[in-house]
This record gives sequence, structure tokens and C-alpha cells, in this order.
Amino acid sequence: MYSFRTTFGPVELAFTDRLGGVSAAPYDELNLSIAGTDDEKATAENHRLLIGDFAPDLGVDRIADLLQVHGADVVDARAGVRQEADGIVTTELDTVLVVRAADCVPVLLADAAAGVVGAAHAGRLGMAAGVVTRVVERMRELGAGDVRAWIGPYICGACYEVPAELQQEVAAAEPASRATTSWGTPALDIGAGVRAQLERAGVEAVDAARCTRESADLYSYRRDGVGAGRLAGIVRLRDVA
Repeated sequence: MYSFRTTFGPVELAFTDRLGGVSAAPYDELNLSIAGTDDEKATAENHRLLIGDFAPDLGVDRIADLLQVHGADVVDARAGVRQEADGIVTTELDTVLVVRAADCVPVLLADAAAGVVGAAHAGRLGMAAGVVTRVVERMRELGAGDVRAWIGPYICGACYEVPAELQQEVAAAEPASRATTSWGTPALDIGAGVRAQLERAGVEAVDAARCTRESADLYSYRRDGVGAGRLAGIVRLRDVA
């Protein structure tokens, strides 16, 4: 169910894999997509199973997720409401932030002492537009000081081949994203771009990433095409009083 999970103080966060759900092939098993052609009953059950394990004291109505549009807008979370954006933050207890990906970079952020958490979906466009930096800025507006970040699974620079012109365009916005595939062609490393942006923002990043294209237990659009499901990055603040 998880490729990574950790808890510290009131913060609990995780990145999912594709195991432990009920979706049939090609989406097997824990597909958390909100679009595509998978059975809606199966994806609804997958969300119920995930929340039942990650936050057994809560229900799926406490999910605050996003209609992701590959941009840099950031919203304040509203449990049970899906807002159009690619970054989300909250100071509310027991609101589960969810971002979804299948090659893009899911990023989770937290300041446990201040009681502020956030999440971002950083694809090629969102990374270049600075979505993760904007999440950090909004968290600091809400009182965060010592923000930490966790970078989840994404397609690595050795696998993410792009045309040379596109590489140049994105690298002009974030030079750290320039990469070369393992077979020697132009590529992008979106996670490297995210890490560079976090470093410039003064945020320590924990690398919880694996390459989605190279890992059979993770979803990858580049590998599987339209049959790719979606994994999730999830984070919440718990009441530990």
C-alpha cells in the first residue's frame, strides 16, 4: 500500500504504491485516479481502503484533494471539497491532503511544531512555474518556520526523454532539471528541479523517491500509457493532545 510512510509528532504522511487495492488490470490494484476508465466503484473502494489504513479514525469525507491542472496555484484545504490547483495547505487537524501522480513529482511538506502541512503536484509545467515554492510561501504565511519536505516517486531523469527544444525551455526556468537519458538523449529530471527550488527556499528535503517507470509496483504513464493508474501523496495533522 505504501512506498514510504512516516509519523512524527502530529504529522503523518505517506506515498502509496499500487498494491493492496481492488482495481482490475490494467489498473491493478490501488488505483487512486479520479479520472480515466477504471471502475468508479473500485477507485472509491481504493480510497476507502487507503483512509481506513492511513487514518482509521477518519472517513473519506475528510479528504481534501485537487483537480490538478499542471499549474502553480495553491489553495487552503477544505475537507470534502476538490479544488482546482496543484498545491494545497492546511492548519486543520484531521484533514487529509491528497495529491496524485503517475510520473510527476508528489511533494509533501510539514512544520510539525507550527502545525502546518502542505502538498504539491509538480509536473513539468508546475515545477517550472514554481508550485512547490508557492506552497512553502503559503505555509509560512500560516505560521510555518521550519518547513521540511518529502519528495515521492516520479520518473527519473535517466528515463524522462523529451525533445531538445522542450528540455531547453524547461531548463531555462529551472537549470537543475536538465538531464540526459541512460541512452544519451535529452531529458528532464523534474525531481532535481524540485529539490533545487526547495534548497533555495531554505527547506530540507527527504528523498523518498523511486523511478516510477522502472518500478513495477508503481504507476507510470510513460510506461503504461492510458492504462496507468495514479499513486498518491497523503499528509495530515493528528490530534496528539
